[in-house]
Amino acid sequence: MSAIQQLTELAQRFLKPANATHRLYEALRAYFVDKVPTLEVARRFGYQPGSLRVLIHRFRQDPERAFFLVPEKRPRSAPKQEGARDTIIRLRKQNCSIYDISRALAKDDIHYSPVAVATLLQEEGFARLPRRRDDERPLTTQPVAAEAADVAQLDLTARQFRTQFGGLFLFLPLLAQLPFDRIIRQAGLPGSQSIPAPHAMRALLALKLFGAARHSHVMSSVLDEGLALFAGLNVTPKRSFLTEYSCRIDPGCYPKLMRHWFDAVSTLGLSRGKSFDLDFHTIPFHGEDALLEKHYISKRSRQQKGILAFLARDAEAHVFCYANAQLRKEQHDDEVLRFTEFWKQRTGHLPEELIFDSKLTTYANLNRLNQQGISFITLRRRSRKLLRDTAARPDSAWTRIELKGISRQYRYPRILDDRITLPDYQGAVRQLTITDLGHEEPTLLLTNQLRRRPAHLVGRYAQRMVIENQIADGIDFFHMDALSSAVAMKVNCDLQLTLMASSLYRLLAARIGRGYERAKSRQLFRDFVDASASVTITKQEIEVRFQKRAHNPYLLAAGLNRTDLIIPWLGRKHLRLIFG
Repeated sequence: MSAIQQLTELAQRFLKPANATHRLYEALRAYFVDKVPTLEVARRFGYQPGSLRVLIHRFRQDPERAFFLVPEKRPRSAPKQEGARDTIIRLRKQNCSIYDISRALAKDDIHYSPVAVATLLQEEGFARLPRRRDDERPLTTQPVAAEAADVAQLDLTARQFRTQFGGLFLFLPLLAQLPFDRIIRQAGLPGSQSIPAPHAMRALLALKLFGAARHSHVMSSVLDEGLALFAGLNVTPKRSFLTEYSCRIDPGCYPKLMRHWFDAVSTLGLSRGKSFDLDFHTIPFHGEDALLEKHYISKRSRQQKGILAFLARDAEAHVFCYANAQLRKEQHDDEVLRFTEFWKQRTGHLPEELIFDSKLTTYANLNRLNQQGISFITLRRRSRKLLRDTAARPDSAWTRIELKGISRQYRYPRILDDRITLPDYQGAVRQLTITDLGHEEPTLLLTNQLRRRPAHLVGRYAQRMVIENQIADGIDFFHMDALSSAVAMKVNCDLQLTLMASSLYRLLAARIGRGYERAKSRQLFRDFVDASASVTITKQEIEVRFQKRAHNPYLLAAGLNRTDLIIPWLGRKHLRLIFG
């Protein structure tokens, strides 16, 4: 090898840095000594231009720094932890767990996590200890174990306790007036000697009525005596029972339960309206169950696997009155007819008016509704041809109307009022084409109400838009979508509990009055139900004394302080409610 070649190879040692410190030195030298531009230096030595500017700035701040020093990369010594190996081995030979060993080392100011202890013991060849029983564990702070739920262990002796679920006792007078136990038994719901069916359903209903994170935190309230007393049990059933119970119910029991409950709450004076808002709601499923179909989820604007539930809401009474979660796609078009048949069987007459979206049923079923004398208002899907025909209509064909009684920005829309024919529909149907509602494209309404004023029809459907939001709010408050909670309840069971809770909230609202008849369930819960109370059990009575609250005068004006009812499942004791 010539001297020139050897000199060239040695020069490359300077031009090709071997470590980060050398690379930084060469980059700074090229910038400050050779006056190479920043972008060229960054490209030559593999820096980002911004990063190189930061390094240049730091060098200007500290030009005395030393170069060509390779950073030491060796573990720092930890005398305490190095000497802990023998202690860990000694404690393991005494059958101490990794958690016991970690706590023992912490007392000597040696910080070894349980994972680090497990790694060290594995390196030393120790096997994992078998799981110990609770009585074999060292004495430490442990959660209190609640008793098993058993109706025979219900304690109704004279005593006093405080409960966070005091608001639930506002519903006890309503449940006491219902033949609740008979309804549950007639529906054929299962039960056991320890937890009969009525007590199991009351426990589930209590969690549904109390809208604060019902099932996801049931175990944190398992020791609350008030929650258990509401159901007539010594303690609230655990989440394992609640999950298992909903799986034991025969699906054929739910229609029976819905019918019997409907008839019973009607005797309590729950008002029934003439107009109903119908909608489908998809309860999303996040597993891989191939038996479930994909349905549209409006709040996510996408198709997803889920369970399709049909809901009917009384537009005047603001209560869910019908539900069905046992639907397949091929059945969902006819569900509106099943609802009308249910209503006729329960009340003796057909509903007068139904309001729903375009995808709820078919034109053939609209014809059946019309032949039965049921008024309907629904949307029509906007095809490209319909939009072209609408755009071609002259301005003189449009009429401007005023929507009254609706608090909204767009109160003066323009309409086209036409009579059209539809496939599978006998006779003419009325089509209202509406613009200036705040949408880019016109809205198309179909109705068999041929003589009603357009302003009334458009206003009624506009109200449904508001009510659709209220349906969504009710679904959210009664947490029908809480399938990822700690209690994996069957959707059918959860849906029937929603109907029951909705009825009880409406009955309570009607009892209170003073504008609360139209209040949402969430507001009723916030103002009245979400309240703690002191419960005193005597030989003859169960006295529930509520804390002072701003809304207690409404309960006093409603006469709830004069409650004196016998609660059959609580030893036939009298219930008294005291406010403040």
